[in-house]
Amino acid sequence: MRSLGDILYNFHWVVPGAAARMAQPWAGGYRRFLARRGIRGIVNLRGRNDDLSWWKNETAAAVALQIPHFDAMMDSRKLPTRAMLVRLMEVFAACPQPFVAKCSGGQDRTSLAMALFRVWRGGWAALPEARAQFARWPYLHFPKTHQRWLKQFLDFAAEDSHGVPLAEWIARDYTPEKLKAWLDTRGMSDFYDRIFTVPTRSPHQW
Repeated sequence: MRSLGDILYNFHWVVPGAAARMAQPWAGGYRRFLARRGIRGIVNLRGRNDDLSWWKNETAAAVALQIPHFDAMMDSRKLPTRAMLVRLMEVFAACPQPFVAKCSGGQDRTSLAMALFRVWRGGWAALPEARAQFARWPYLHFPKTHQRWLKQFLDFAAEDSHGVPLAEWIARDYTPEKLKAWLDTRGMSDFYDRIFTVPTRSPHQW
């Protein structure tokens, strides 16, 4: 039975005891919420935002709980750079488990990140479980036009990697230009906005 807090914050275990996913806890109670679930690390997919209240509250909760907080910027509409994905792989390796990954709504960026976590953890044999991270229910992934590349990324990565482990492929071979070309040649040029350069800052997106 999911608690009211789980529903409110779109919280789900991805791998029980190892990794979970959630939305930004706008209604407060972050410290107690994480402590009750035994979370030992936070992976923030909205990037470092020292001047925004949600980031200050989140990092303060991490300090109070004595757990690490990792920033790894993702964008749901713009294709990620290699550095962005390398950072995400580094965070997976460094963050104590169980950890929770979150963006704003826990629906889009979080779906991609946790899909990649499943492959990072279980290899390409974990693709079915990775694809399941994009489910409309229970994760509420209802992608807008320029967010449809998120789910396609797994097929691109599986094809382009030729079986090379995910983190190794990202560090050695991935480029957003290759992803763009892969999408464009398959009639999916409207599935994304552009290649990421800098974030368009707003309190809600970042």
